[in-house]
Amino acid sequence: MIKEDILKRVLYIDLTKKRFWIEERPELFSKYIGGTGVAVKLLEENCPHDLEPFSPDNPIIFAVGPLNGLFPIASKTIAMFKSPHTGNLGESHAGGRSAIAIRMAGYGAIVIKGRSERPCYVAIHGDKVFFRDATTLWALEESAGRIIRAHEPGAGLRTIMRIGPAGERLVSFACVTLETYRHFGRLGLGAVFGSKNLKAIVISGKRNLPVTHFAEYKSLYGKLLKELLESEKMKKYHELGTPANVLPLSFSKGIPIKNLLTNELTGIETLSGEAFAQKHLGRRVACAHCPVACIHLAALRKPYEDEPYFYRTVYLSYDYELIYALGSMLAITNSEDVLKLIEVIEDIGVDAISAGVILAWVTEAFQKGIINEKQTEGIIPEWGHADTYVELIRKIVYGESEFYRDIARGIDYASSKYGGRQFALTYGKNEMPGYHTGLGAHLGYLFGARHSHLDSAGYAIDREAMTKPVSPEQLVEKILNEEQWRQILSSLVICFFAREIYTPEVVVKCLKLAGFDLTEQELLKTGREIYANKYRFKVQCGFDIENLTLPERVFETPSSMGLIDREFSDRAIALLKENIKSLL
Repeated sequence: MIKEDILKRVLYIDLTKKRFWIEERPELFSKYIGGTGVAVKLLEENCPHDLEPFSPDNPIIFAVGPLNGLFPIASKTIAMFKSPHTGNLGESHAGGRSAIAIRMAGYGAIVIKGRSERPCYVAIHGDKVFFRDATTLWALEESAGRIIRAHEPGAGLRTIMRIGPAGERLVSFACVTLETYRHFGRLGLGAVFGSKNLKAIVISGKRNLPVTHFAEYKSLYGKLLKELLESEKMKKYHELGTPANVLPLSFSKGIPIKNLLTNELTGIETLSGEAFAQKHLGRRVACAHCPVACIHLAALRKPYEDEPYFYRTVYLSYDYELIYALGSMLAITNSEDVLKLIEVIEDIGVDAISAGVILAWVTEAFQKGIINEKQTEGIIPEWGHADTYVELIRKIVYGESEFYRDIARGIDYASSKYGGRQFALTYGKNEMPGYHTGLGAHLGYLFGARHSHLDSAGYAIDREAMTKPVSPEQLVEKILNEEQWRQILSSLVICFFAREIYTPEVVVKCLKLAGFDLTEQELLKTGREIYANKYRFKVQCGFDIENLTLPERVFETPSSMGLIDREFSDRAIALLKENIKSLL
């Protein structure tokens, strides 16, 4: 049973009628814990399967979990919606102060529906909700968040979620930015905001969070904090962040290069975490209630055009996925060029991973003659040319031609219309993350509920298989078990970096102190049910498991484990389809 506290409260907001109300839903949190588990049930309740993603009735759902605010590195918020990028389940996770702010405001979840007649932003301060006019903020790039910060209370405790022009213009892979350096990145939440004329959301509050036995809580908290601080992995992420993976992956041929045309790139060492830290690192910051501080900010000096020897310093968040998507994927090895691309991506508000993979596809398609200079309006995409890619990404967001509108829908759509599907690195209509480590990674992208490298960490399964080979049956079992357990972690909501510390045994102890009485077996069963709920929603929205296939390119370029075997792959794919269908 769940302890009687604020986690059971759901805030509903109607943008059309400018009204809000609160419902107590203890049965949801008691059964599905919070976060992902609760969000997918709220999505089922509020989103008919045949609903268009840009319909006013497409809900935006935010959900937090019982460990947010109570235990270290329980720092994430779950967003769910119907994705305009894939047409089915949209799920994105973000850190910053979002989870703490939602819990402090008094909610376990927030459901937003409707469409404002004029651009607006919503301010949630505890039990009060305000609908603010955002007409003057519409079309602004990086300054919108700064303006909102100056006009809303709750400094230090609040979260500010906002979109850029890409979301306003309904680019299907537009993101939502939080606290400047965090994002709901993938699957187009920013475009759903834009379709509702919703520029931003501000949330703040201040409350106490109850625990059942304070002495036990204090002891367990101290133990977990010590483990996090002493963990070699966490030290690595604090010192270098996820870019620490650039050199190991490039050495093992696991980082995709030039749209996966090759597994070698001269000069890639200049994109390493070590090189970025030595040349650019200006600050480290952390999500709320996280001792690791894995967020690394580069200080980029930018000269003013009209004043010599006068510069401004821009701080930009960089990580492995951005270095992959805007660096190696485009054959860019100058770190300042990568940062320039990151800056424009941040300003206009698109998912960096999808943007980089799309630009890589456009480059190869242009070189193969599938698209031409007339369609690109005179822009000639070339590997390694950052300034050209800046032009292209701005055209994708601001361009009015048919070609750029098509590209703004992602490469699954563009390749189905123009050709080049054999080298379109898309999985369930979502663009490829940055790991070409072996079949485990690619199966995770293809079958994961979010088509994300974080669904089942297939790259980690590949790493294990390098020293201890697995059969197709064993590989599938590892993928399914990992993703189903991650449904629990993302219901709590724990950052996946801490998955080796928050074991099932530890999670049971944490939940007991938060008011839940669950066994490990009950947790595992709940994880399977949440996973099934996600897939059920996807299939009801038209997701076709039977016709899922891997991109042809992944079989052509050797991975960290060498060339991927088709027969082995076919067997594993058949087993995954069989297992997933059995859950529905």
